Amino acid sequence: MISGHMVTLFNPVTVPLTHSFQLFYSWLPLLRIQIHSRPTVTMSKEVSEQRKDYVDPPPAPLIDMAEIKLWSFYRALIAEFIATLLFLYVTVATVIGHKKQTGPCDGVGLLGIAWAFGGMIFVLVYCTAGISGGHINPAVTFGLFLARKVSLIRALFYMVAQCLGAISGVGLVKAFMKHSYNSLGGGANSVAAGYNKGTALGAEIIGTFVLVYTVFSATDPKRSARDSHVPVLAPLPIGFAVFMVHLATIPITGTGINPARSFGAAVIYNNAKVWNDHWIFWVGPFVGALAAAAYHQYILRAAAIKALGSFRSNPTN
Repeated sequence: MISGHMVTLFNPVTVPLTHSFQLFYSWLPLLRIQIHSRPTVTMSKEVSEQRKDYVDPPPAPLIDMAEIKLWSFYRALIAEFIATLLFLYVTVATVIGHKKQTGPCDGVGLLGIAWAFGGMIFVLVYCTAGISGGHINPAVTFGLFLARKVSLIRALFYMVAQCLGAISGVGLVKAFMKHSYNSLGGGANSVAAGYNKGTALGAEIIGTFVLVYTVFSATDPKRSARDSHVPVLAPLPIGFAVFMVHLATIPITGTGINPARSFGAAVIYNNAKVWNDHWIFWVGPFVGALAAAAYHQYILRAAAIKALGSFRSNPTN
């Protein structure tokens, strides 16, 4: 009762009972959608998990002549050539710039050289992974070939492109820094004073093992199937592995772990001492890549596949 007048909020006489039932039934379809939508979401999640279950990709053929007819094959070769050229240009120029400094606190120092190598690998792998796989290193290509990730034809062409790119990159450094380049060793790899060739070979084997093992782990398709962010992050641990190996190996060999890097610098610098030690920077990385491929594929990888079976969505279990 407001000011002597009654305010009616709901009058059952003005709204017939049949209208109330019609209003109720008009909401039933919406209620059904809400009730049945939750199981649908649950099923879609289960299907999503089943799709993420790992399926081992088929091995690459040993010889695949068909791929040399594809433009994507030559695009990958160009990407490897340019990436290795840029890698050698930046890193060797950094080495020469460091050696030009006279004071102990001048220049980038040993840490800066390691960052240059690791940082460039991170950047270039990120840029070329979707085109060529971002190898930029014959040892990496060799390891992936042994694991049947690439064909023999692709592996050989990649190695040629990488070596030509390395020669071109170091050639640019010599053209821009000719006097310093000739007087400061050309950024070439050789066995440092106080170390023998056996020690240098061992350092190259271990360093390349660390790198190639990291490549296998970071690009493992099993891990990528389970975690969608892994392919995006793969260049980071690879670049960091290169950085760490350089810190340990620069005092011994200047750090090769990449035959194209050592070959390009040796060709342009063309010094007898460098050529006498040069075999170390092919044998060491290839042995290290072989060991890393065998370790990952036949020891870690085999055990990982068995362990993964207990986590798979299998309706028959």
